[in-house]
Amino acid sequence: MNIVSWNINGLRAIVKKNFFKDIKKLNPDILCLQETKAQDDQVIKELSLLNNYYIYVNSADKKGYSGTATLSKSKPISVQNDIGIDEHDYEGRVICLEYLNFYLVNVYVPNSGQQLERLDYRKKWDSDFLNYLKNLKNTKPLIVTGDFNVAHKPIDLKNDKANYNKTAGYTQIEIDGMSAMINAGFVDVFRDLHPNQIAYTYWSYRFKARERNIGWRIDYFLISSMLKNNIKTTSILSDYYGSDHCPIHLEINL
Repeated sequence: MNIVSWNINGLRAIVKKNFFKDIKKLNPDILCLQETKAQDDQVIKELSLLNNYYIYVNSADKKGYSGTATLSKSKPISVQNDIGIDEHDYEGRVICLEYLNFYLVNVYVPNSGQQLERLDYRKKWDSDFLNYLKNLKNTKPLIVTGDFNVAHKPIDLKNDKANYNKTAGYTQIEIDGMSAMINAGFVDVFRDLHPNQIAYTYWSYRFKARERNIGWRIDYFLISSMLKNNIKTTSILSDYYGSDHCPIHLEINL
């Protein structure tokens, strides 16, 4: 099974670029999109060209903000949006698809904000989201993918010392949130297979950051540890453009 995850930073913008050509080339069995920035009907309309997929959408109450979509070639057993906690469930951040042997969770984790004004909220989100994942994991193995808005280790961003505890995505609180997931039995697939490889998934649009490869690895595949031996390959597809993030890919036997 081939799974691709991509923070597209606005569906209506990226479809005007090479998006459909790129997806045809990647040909994933499951495609997880984050930051669609559109309402349900708009997402379905824009993705209608991908007519060989079942399309599942979770949009934010606020227009033009957040939002996730998951596309699957095979019909899942069930689909659930959100995590069942009111304060987290109005920004369209989670879609869970249940298959015979696993759950697939597509997530767009909240950003802590330029002035870290949402850092306290982010801490609560991380705790509640992990509890949600633990409950699912009691039933079936999990694949969790998306934009986690955190660089977990110094190797995962270009300027670690300059950003530590100053910039959203690299505070100790956010790092601890990701560590808690790893400690709960989830495997960061890319880092597990490539412990010393420097590779980024996000680059600011400012200061020619992508051209200079001043980036962050904040998009992940996390899997239940029992699936570790099922992994074939994983990769960061940095030669795909159209967003300030690039897609990430996982090939796994399921």
